[in-house]
Amino acid sequence: MKKLFFSLLLLTDLFAKNMGFSIIIDKPFSDALYDITEDYDRSISAVGFSQNFVSTSSQETQEYTDPFEYLASLSGGQGTQMHFVKIGTDGDIVLSKAAALSLCNEAVSVLKRPDNGYFVGGHTLEGSFLFIKLDANANIVFTKTFGTKFNDTMSKLIALKDGGALAIGSSTTSRDASDPLFASGLGLGDISLTRLSKEGEILWSNKYGTKNDDKGISAVEANDGSLVIVGTSANGADNTLLLMRLSENGEKIWLKEYNSPLPLKPYKLIQLRDTNFLLSLTQNDTTKKEQIRLIKFDLEKNILLDKTITTTYASALKDIAEFSDFSLMGVGYVRDKQNTDALMMLLDANLNMKTQEHYGTKNYESFNALKILHNSQVAVAGAYTYDNSQESNMWIAKLNKDGSMAQISSNSETLFAALKKTFADEIDKNILTIKSDLTIELIDPSLYFKVAEYKLTEAQKTFMSSFGMKLIKFLDTHKKSIEALEVNGHTSSEWGGVDFTQQYLNNEKLSMERSYSVLSYLFTKQNAATQKWLSKILVGSGFSFSKKVLFESGEDFEKSRRVTFKIVAKK
Repeated sequence: MKKLFFSLLLLTDLFAKNMGFSIIIDKPFSDALYDITEDYDRSISAVGFSQNFVSTSSQETQEYTDPFEYLASLSGGQGTQMHFVKIGTDGDIVLSKAAALSLCNEAVSVLKRPDNGYFVGGHTLEGSFLFIKLDANANIVFTKTFGTKFNDTMSKLIALKDGGALAIGSSTTSRDASDPLFASGLGLGDISLTRLSKEGEILWSNKYGTKNDDKGISAVEANDGSLVIVGTSANGADNTLLLMRLSENGEKIWLKEYNSPLPLKPYKLIQLRDTNFLLSLTQNDTTKKEQIRLIKFDLEKNILLDKTITTTYASALKDIAEFSDFSLMGVGYVRDKQNTDALMMLLDANLNMKTQEHYGTKNYESFNALKILHNSQVAVAGAYTYDNSQESNMWIAKLNKDGSMAQISSNSETLFAALKKTFADEIDKNILTIKSDLTIELIDPSLYFKVAEYKLTEAQKTFMSSFGMKLIKFLDTHKKSIEALEVNGHTSSEWGGVDFTQQYLNNEKLSMERSYSVLSYLFTKQNAATQKWLSKILVGSGFSFSKKVLFESGEDFEKSRRVTFKIVAKK
């Protein structure tokens, strides 16, 4: 699979970060983040869960200044608990708090309030919806638990235009006449909805569904104030997608069911700028592999576009959002037999895939949520697992609009503008492209390598001579702002007649040879003084086929056989 390997610098026993805006909050036991938002000071905040368990037989008496720690002392602070994280614009962790309430709980959503505080939604692991109001410093103002006394699970907390929120989730059917909310359920399980005011008061709480096992997944408020809901209904092997529209008071306007012979799983429903709606879901193909499906429909339940994005590996978009130019970004995961990587996918307004990127190591990584920021960068939250570990960690990253990892360095934006100006002619002639993370991709077909070859052709030498003059001059001009120049070799995944071990190792050697051919050609063209300076910043490496170029139906073998350049800016 295609992976982005992070060189992580350990800062404390709690977290680590790299030159890119990628923050790993590494605490004992498994933990993850499920939702993310942007604060008014341009920092980003996320919620999820962390775990804590007793490690000593006795605890010393102590005074508490942190409300979360005090609550933990009352309840023992053990098990799974909501975790709140706030990251500054420089990548530093401003807040990291576990709300150790009396019941084990998870947070699935965070909403920014106009008063600079937050609404957080989740559920207790004993079966109730959980609603928390926090102040600007993530101190608890109040908590509410509600639902039936059976198993209730919140999927999402949806922001409403009046400053309130809609909690959507699932509830196991109640058959107890003494239940304070419902005399009986509708089926084996039901869609559960609760509307809360901007003060956090419950306005109404209802169940919806069929006679089968129904689950509430996502919702959105339409421009006219009505509520559009997505859920699922299961009866044995039969799978049904439920779309429903309610009035602002929870009265059903219409319900539409879509039957599917294959398993499907909806993730996120959003309203687009054209006032229509977009649903991201997965549906298994005939080989039982998850494929991304996107359904666009209007307020009267008419399907406008239904598109399946066929990918090489099983993939899912767990969250999706629209930019101001009508393009979209989705994030989630991509999975093969060896591991699971975090996934980013860019789509045009017609839901055609423009590009995708994978991020991770050899274990499990996933992006669970995204937030488009004020500057069109994208904050993402999820789970990250270190090599040789079985425990997931909370993960926050920031991506550029093209999917490249944003850099923390304040120099990167200035360098990006200058680099585009330097190679403006090559960009206009479609010879190369430059990403926001200062990666230079060569896209002229004459600059790709032939199968199994690494020696430069005459066409490649001619280009490298003129390209190298411009690049070295650029590096010299901006040397105070530049940490390194990476020359990275890549291959396609082809190598017939060998097992996977040799396939990887042979391609790894070939990718390093391609990197060395380009690096040595550029290096030998310089005078002695320039060579001494370059020797301090040049980095050659081979990525084998870990960063092969993909398109919608599979691998682009020709474009994968390449060398890329990346300028690393100083902090």
